[in-house]
Amino acid sequence: MNYTIITSRCKGPQYPPSLCCAAFKEFACPYAAELNDLSNDCAIIMFSYINLYGKYPPGLFANECHDVKEGLTCPATSPSQSAHVSGSAIWSPLSPLFELTAGFLVLRLRFF
Repeated sequence: MNYTIITSRCKGPQYPPSLCCAAFKEFACPYAAELNDLSNDCAIIMFSYINLYGKYPPGLFANECHDVKEGLTCPATSPSQSAHVSGSAIWSPLSPLFELTAGFLVLRLRFF
């Protein structure tokens, strides 16, 4: 995946939520169904790579980016989806500690 949508717009040390969350939504919304499917590791892998390539503080997106209680709202992506629902939400089941641990494991596996 190409994470430059996020890394080119979401920059520290301030990490403005308006820019970071808009970039995150643009990147993740096309994959909302896969990211919300708890039977796979897509969300964990995505957050690990986002943190790896962007060197973001743990939990940045989970803590700053939320439109509704369930997470970020995404527009319907296809006519067949919009016939059933008006959109979907991306939520992060990841705690900052879990994100930090997952990022450490990715780095460890990468260098060993």
